[in-house]
Amino acid sequence: MKPVIIALDFPNRQETMDFLQPFRDEKPFVKIGMELFYGEGPDLVREIKDMGYPIFLDLKLHDIPHTVERAMRRLHTLNVDMTNLHAAGGSAMMRAAREGYPDGVLLAVTQLTSTSPEMLKDELGIVKPMNDIIVQYAALAKESGLNGVVCSPLESPLVHERLGKAFLTVTPGIRFADNAKDDQKRVTTPAQAKELGSSYIVVGRSITKAEDPVASYRRALADFGDAEAENR
Repeated sequence: MKPVIIALDFPNRQETMDFLQPFRDEKPFVKIGMELFYGEGPDLVREIKDMGYPIFLDLKLHDIPHTVERAMRRLHTLNVDMTNLHAAGGSAMMRAAREGYPDGVLLAVTQLTSTSPEMLKDELGIVKPMNDIIVQYAALAKESGLNGVVCSPLESPLVHERLGKAFLTVTPGIRFADNAKDDQKRVTTPAQAKELGSSYIVVGRSITKAEDPVASYRRALADFGDAEAENR
């Protein structure tokens, strides 16, 4: 699977398929999030998977362990390559998720890239520094049998230093230098994310809103160090 994951942040099947049509030969790794999944349901996940696209199903489950385990059993039938849940649900919830999703890449969300240190302290009541919380959540995820975490690229070095290079960091909050940050707070470029040690990067509007999405995707691959993309 290529290290650049395109976020399919579209409201319906038609817009999604229109976007994917130029990518029919490349079959990039794609992310299906809440808006698209809740709008179109599991049938679209199956359809895109049957077309040959690797899928990161980004639903960020967070509930009692029993409910999460049963939900993960349902998601497991979709044969997606990667999915996730919130580390804040605790170790019992994460272990239950692993039971329900016994193979495939299972990730824990540490803190959303829209979360600022001020929000963490003033709204969520967490007084520890952001980096300490992220490393603590990542360690708990690894102990619970997960494969990695979703975090900002800025936190990848800390996670890998503590938990090893094999423990994945999947990092949203990626923008080209000439793009706006939008609602993200902790962002980097693809090249910076690579330097920081991200295992995979998730790129949304910098590709989906581009005049030439295929060219932007190839640019992200090249910036992240994909030799095949650089030679095109």
